[in-house]
Formats: sequence, structure tokens, C-alpha cells
Amino acid sequence: MSSASASFAGPPAIATEHLTRRFGDLTAVQDVNLRVAPGQFFGFLGPNGAGKSTTIKMLTGLLAPSSGRMQILGSDFTENPVEVKRQIGVVPEGMALFGRLTGSEYLNFVGRMYGLDRFTAAKRSAELLEFMQLTDQPKSLVTDYSHGMQKKLALAAAVIHGPKVLFLDEPFEGVDAVASNTLKAMLQSMIARGATIFLTSHVLEIVERLCSHVAIIHRGQLVAQGSLEELRAGVEAQSATALLASGVTSGDLPPSGEKLTLEQIFLRIVGGTRRVDQELSWLG
Repeated sequence: MSSASASFAGPPAIATEHLTRRFGDLTAVQDVNLRVAPGQFFGFLGPNGAGKSTTIKMLTGLLAPSSGRMQILGSDFTENPVEVKRQIGVVPEGMALFGRLTGSEYLNFVGRMYGLDRFTAAKRSAELLEFMQLTDQPKSLVTDYSHGMQKKLALAAAVIHGPKVLFLDEPFEGVDAVASNTLKAMLQSMIARGATIFLTSHVLEIVERLCSHVAIIHRGQLVAQGSLEELRAGVEAQSATALLASGVTSGDLPPSGEKLTLEQIFLRIVGGTRRVDQELSWLG
């Protein structure tokens, strides 16, 4: 399926040109051209090993691309790395928290690293801990937090400086329903204020509920990009064309009243129906 580029005025919040990353003979990401408009809640999807985390690591400066260009809010990442990093927030796959600090100490440290004065860092830390419901055990070390609590703290640290672009790598993985609801409320609030969010998640129901635009990467290559409606229309048209080519007449096509879910769109694009009839001999 050919990718569709989003149309918008002004510089994109995130833009890549032929972004490529190789590890020896392995090409993990190849010629990715992304366009994300300011203020979009953008979902970045793909099967395991498709290149999602590698792409995010490049976009956030954790990994240098082998070739290609990246721009964040109109600034070239290679030429202005410090300027770009001041404007972005990141919740990486492994979170990378400092376990021997309390939650308050950690947020204050991160705030100061981003250049906030002591008063502002302390004020925002207290507000974030309250919002994330992490004030019950103020002397607990981060290493003693549950996985869900650590996820909430990682998100708090990513937004303490008020980033214009937020990158989230699997933020809802291992998070219970209460914590997930808290995270979603914060993200929706950021979008309402004009921030851009770039999200990867395997929970497609969440992506469908939160994101207005989606890109799909498969085997290191971008195979689809656009609004959910654009992707849905593209898949439906492709399916109808394939049926007509197989000899089905237009009058025999299935009704189009029921919308495809994001999961159905995703599986049709990446070929997720393969080997569906395979069974394990010792089960059932």
C-alpha cells in the first residue's frame, strides 16, 4: 500500500528524509520519510522487529542515523542537537530512571537539567506527583516503585519542562487501567494545548482511540501513512480491487457500511493473516 503524506501549512513538527539505520549487514530502518503536523497525536505502528524503537531512538538523538535527515520543529537535528532536545520529551522503551532517588528528587533533578530554576522545578515536581497519584510514599525510592508507578514517573519527567514534541515508546505496556486513564488524560491535555505526540504501542485499540494520524512500518520500510480515514479508505479500495480482479462482480462486493478497525487495517497492510490455519499438533 502506498503511503499518503499529510498536508498542512508551515514546517512539520517531525520530518524525516530517507532516514536509514544499518547495523552491519542488517538494515533496520530504510528510507523512511515521515511527516507529522504540529498538534497531531500520531501513532507509529509495526510488528515486533519492524524498526519502531530504532526510529524513535534516531528521532530523539539516542542513535545516529546511517544516512538521511531529521528535522524537529523546523530544526535540523544533526546541526542543532541541543536546541532540539530542549524542545522534546521522551519516554523511552526502558524508561532509564535513577532508581536510588525518590520520585521528588528525580523530578527535581530532571527539571534542573532542563534549565528550570529551583522554585519552578520544585513546584512542577509537586504538581506532577500529585497529578500522577505518586504522593502516598514520598520517601520511597524509584527502584521500589511498581512498574506502573515508574511509567507515570517517566512520563512526568518527560513533560516537566513543557516539551512541544513528546515521544512515547510503549507508554501503556504493563500499566493498569487506573494508571492508563491518568496517562491518557495528561496526553489529551497536552494535545489540547498544541503539543505534538508521537506514540508507538502494540495496543491498537488505544492508538485508534487517541491518534488522528498513523504510520505503519514493516521490515524497516514505511508502508502506510495518513489519517485513519485515509488508511481505511485505501485498504477498502485495495480489497475491492483484489476481489474484482478475482472475478467477483461489483454487485457481489460486501457492504461497506461497517468500518474497518485499526487492527483490521494493520493486519491487512502487514499481511497478518498468513498461516492463520496453522495448528500445533499437541494442542487440541
